[in-house]
Formats: sequence, structure tokens, C-alpha cells
Amino acid sequence: MADRYQNHIHQQGGGDSYGTYGEGGGPDGYGYQADYPSQEEDAASDATEGHDEEDQMYEGEYQGIPHPDEVKAAQRAARAKARPAGSTISDLEELSEQYEDIMEDCGHGKFQWTLFVVLGLALMADGVECFVVAFALPSAEKDLCLSNAEKGMLGLVVFLSMMVGAFLWGGLADKLGRRRCLMVALAINCVFAFLSSFAQGYGFFLFFRLLSGIGIGGTVPIVYTYFSEFLQMEKRGEHLSWLCMFWMMGGIYASFTAWGVIPRYGWGFSMGSEFQFHSWRVFVLVAALPAIMSLVGLTFMPESPRFLLENAKHDEAWMILKQVHDTNWRAKGQPEKVFTVTHIKAPKTAEDEFIEIQTATGTPVQRWAVRSLRICKLVLRNVASLLSAELRFATLFMAIIWFCMAFSYYGLSVWFPDMIKHLQHEEYESRLKTFHGERVENFQFNFSLENQIHREGEYIRDKFVGIEMKSVKFEDSLFEDCLFEDIRSTDTMFENCTIRSTIFYNTDLWKEKFIDCRMENNTFEHNKHGCHLDTTDENDVLVYLVSFLGSLAVLPGNIISALFVEKIGRVRIIGGSMLISAGCSFFLLLSFSQSAIIALQCLFCGVSAAAWNGIEVVTVELYPASKRATAFGVLNALCKLAAVLGSSIFASFVGITKAIPILLSFTALVCGGLVALRLPDTRQKILQ
Repeated sequence: MADRYQNHIHQQGGGDSYGTYGEGGGPDGYGYQADYPSQEEDAASDATEGHDEEDQMYEGEYQGIPHPDEVKAAQRAARAKARPAGSTISDLEELSEQYEDIMEDCGHGKFQWTLFVVLGLALMADGVECFVVAFALPSAEKDLCLSNAEKGMLGLVVFLSMMVGAFLWGGLADKLGRRRCLMVALAINCVFAFLSSFAQGYGFFLFFRLLSGIGIGGTVPIVYTYFSEFLQMEKRGEHLSWLCMFWMMGGIYASFTAWGVIPRYGWGFSMGSEFQFHSWRVFVLVAALPAIMSLVGLTFMPESPRFLLENAKHDEAWMILKQVHDTNWRAKGQPEKVFTVTHIKAPKTAEDEFIEIQTATGTPVQRWAVRSLRICKLVLRNVASLLSAELRFATLFMAIIWFCMAFSYYGLSVWFPDMIKHLQHEEYESRLKTFHGERVENFQFNFSLENQIHREGEYIRDKFVGIEMKSVKFEDSLFEDCLFEDIRSTDTMFENCTIRSTIFYNTDLWKEKFIDCRMENNTFEHNKHGCHLDTTDENDVLVYLVSFLGSLAVLPGNIISALFVEKIGRVRIIGGSMLISAGCSFFLLLSFSQSAIIALQCLFCGVSAAAWNGIEVVTVELYPASKRATAFGVLNALCKLAAVLGSSIFASFVGITKAIPILLSFTALVCGGLVALRLPDTRQKILQ
């Protein structure tokens, strides 16, 4: 195709590093034809046959409503007038303005809404990933025999892997393409999420979730960059904010499916004692569906034309822009509208952009290695350029805002359910029953024992048959000639007890549950082995409900920010929302009940959503196309690092004090909000 259009590409004089795509040209340097080509007129003649000029009159003319084309022309004239007199426009600025004009002519319609859904599913997959391990862990810890340290590492690896993925895929998307990198990232996530559901050991499960997180970590930087490059300026802030709603839907989807799937213990199968596939593994599989659907949808979507123009792929960019134009206007019932662009200003790829090795000079592996090394160097160079003179302050301000917001948001997101669990545990312990010095002989316990402590008791010829022991502790007690049969226990132990001539048949009471006990002439038969059996049918539904409500509470914040981001401005949305969120966190000092904490969590999540939307829109608009995904990836990686620090620090204070986490959150949000108010207003800024 490049050869076909070779005669249409001309170099400008004076050593210009930009080329002009198409032929001819108007006085403004943009390639819009004054009249349609004759063949286009012939093609459109059938659609307009039988209509005279009066029938085609704009219907709003009599109401004094300006024609849309007149509005566009006025906007372009205003942008030209806004330039300082006598100033020269750079080639990059000329490309940016022309691209904006082209997107205005393409309109906003079917193509953008289709891409909106496809990319929204990818963003939804990112939201799901943040909750998968947290929801599956209570069941997985029994199934995989996890210690507290292993559980902590599993929760930590989710954010660390997403941090690596954001940095990696964000940088590559500026060099290899948005669509290409997003498809590879989602494919990696889908494959390793699938494999993790079948992993029977902790090591394999951790490894697969690590790679799954690296894949899904690239979605946020690429999705916003990709979608923004198909939007015109007046639609950009609103529709990027609507796109953020899919992350909320990911949290709702994860909470809802966990609530509906994990408690269903019958939804699984086993192949002997070595392979177990329980309901939490089904949940891990179901959680990967948004990523799979997005991956399928992306196969029908084109690459970003702005990326192609940045890499001097004029032909492909022109064809995609024509596809966007024709798709939108056909869907609006105006198929006769013709894509009239003939010139596209585009930079040439630098001669040293990529090094291609001739076939005779090396093997395919050597060529791949050199090319990969070259791409890595270009990505790192792009990262370093974020601290250049023109971008230094923007990067510093955005880094502070991203870090402060993520530290507070993710820290409190962990603190809320942990605090609720702590309050539940305190309430549970307040109902603890203590039995001291009891003597029971020839008695059969056919009822479950729960939340009890038995001290210095004597149990002679007693039978414990077919019962459940939950949170039961025997201290300094004597068991003689007793029978334990068909026992199922959770958090049950015997400490400093004497046990004589007692039979344990088909129980899960193994040696670890007898601490400093004297065992004399006892029998253990058909004991249940495997830590996955140390569980209970009851599930903490409140954990799912809290996460569900927190995700659902994001909806008002999303709607408000989408409706007012163009009217109020991104800066005020970010600064105001962060300061209001700081106030919400401060009021947590006055809350002492579960209901109050849940209510404040919902309020905090709703207000924070508006801040997140504004932050992501501004991040897209502050950076040029050649660095946009890289900058977003670096800042999103910093966000995940802040999430790790926030969740670790906040969780360590649960049950000790709530003042320190709340004050840390309040301070971070106030600092971030004040810095946000110093950002430039990007509402009327053309994407560079």
C-alpha cells in the first residue's frame, strides 16, 4: 500500500522533518477538498436524486440555530485567532490541529460507542483483578494450606505485578501500538488466570497470578490513551469519564459473582485426593470473562490513527480515519457524506528508530534480540523524557496527585473491611462462654460447640459424635475413655490437657491441635487429612456486601464528574473531590459502629470516583501522543506502589488504633487536593 501512495507523499522544503500526505492543498495547509471528486458525486447522486436544494435546507435555519459546519468553522477560526500575532506554528502543533479538525468531521457516533464498550470491558477486567484474590483467599487459604505470610504475599503480588505491567505495557504502547499491546496484555491475563484456577499448589498459583497481573496491569494506561485518540476535544472529558464507570462495574461484577459462586461448594469436582476443583476456582474462571470478551472485541477494532501518524504510517492512518468517518455518518443516516481529507501532516520516523538486520547478517534470534534491545532503549529514553524541561513540573505534580490519591483510596479500601471484621470479632468474643471445673460422665454430646472455653474440666466415658466444634478451646482438662467420631472443627484446640484411652475416629483433630498435651494409649483411625477440610459452610457474606456497596457507591461520583467535567473543569473536579474525600475520612474518627463505617465508605468511594475520573482525563491531556501511554503507565505504576504501601500500613493498625490511618489518609488527600488546584486547565487543549 505504501507504494500505491508513494506519489502522494511530498517533502516540504527547508529540512522539514514532517511530510504531507495527499496531493494539492489549500492556503491553510490542510487537505480538505473544496469540491467532492467526480466519482464521489456520481456515487452520491442516486442518494440525492429527486431532491432539490430547498429540500436540503438545514432545518434549524428558521430557528436561528447555526449549522454544525458553521460551528466547526467558527471553532477553527477561534483557535487560529488565539495564536499570538506573528508567531509561527510548529509542525507538531499543525498536525495536532489538523487531527482535531479531522475528528470533528468524523463526528462522534457508532464507531466511538463500539470502541467504548470494547475498551470498557478491558477496564472492567482491571477492576475485577483487584478483587479476585481478596474474595477467593478465605477459601483458597484452606484449599492451598496457606500460612499468614503466604496469604500476605499473595495479596501483595497482585499490586506489584500490576505495577510492573503498567510500566511495561505503557512504554511499549508508544512504540509498538496501542491495540497491539492491549491485545497481548489481555491475552496474557486470560491465559494465566485460566491456569491459576487449576493450580493445586501455592507456588504455581502465586506464579500464575503474578503473570496474570502483569498482563492486566497494562489495560488502564493503554485504554485511556487509545480511546482519547478517537475523541474530539469537546467530547473528550465527558466520554473518558463515562469510560471510568466500567472500573466500578468490574468491582460490582466481582462482588456479585463471588457472592453467588464461592458459597456453592457443590460447584466443583475432584479427581482423587490430589486434584481438587472447588467453587472458588470456578469464581476465578468466571472473573476472566470481561478480559476474554474485550480481547475478542479488539480483533475487530483498528489501531489508533494518531499512533500511526506519529510513526509515519500515513496510508493506514488515512484508511482508519475514513473508516471512522463512514461508520459514523452511515449510522446517522447520511451515507452520502464523503471523507474529504487529502492531506495529513505527519512526522517521518527517525532513521535510527528501529534497526533492521539483513537476513545475511544474522539469525532470526539475533535480529529479534537486537530489535528487542533497541525497543527497550527507546522506552527508557521515553520515560526519561518525562522529566525534560517542558514536562518536568507536569510530571511532578501528577506524580504527587496519583500517589496521594492511591495511598488513601487503596489504604482505606483495605481498612474498611478489616475494621468491620475486627468489630465483628469483638462482638463475637463478647459472647464467649467460659466453663470452669465441670465434670461430665457417660454423656453423649450430640450438639455443636461454638465460641467456648472449657478450663480444668473432667470428661469421663463421654461421646462426641457427629458434631461441629467452632472456636472451642479446652485448657488443663482430662479426657478418659472418650470417643470422638465424625468431628468437624474450626479454630479448635486442646492445650495442656491429659487424654487417656480415647478413640478419635474420622475426625480432623490432628496433632497440631493438641498443644502441650499428655497423650496416653489413644487411638486415631481414618483421620481426615488436608488443610482444605478445616473450613465451614458459613461464609462472611458481609465482606461481599461491603465491597459491592463500595463499588456501587462509585456510580453517583461517575455520573456527576461526567456531566460536569466540561463545565466545572478537570482541576476543580480533582481538587474539590480530594478535599471532600479528606473530610469523609476525618469523620471516620467519630464512627464506632459497622453501619456508620459502611455509610462513610460509600460516601468516600463516591466522592473519590470523581477525583479519579478527573485525574485520568488530565493525565491523557497533559502529554503528547509520543509519550502519552508511557506517562500514564509510569503514573499508574506509582499508583500501584502507593496502593501497596497504603494497604500494608493501614492494615497494620487494625485493632490497635484508627486515628493514625485516618490522619494519614486525611493528610495525603489534602496535600494532593491542594497540588491539583495548581494544574493547568486542559478543557480547551488540543491533544498534542
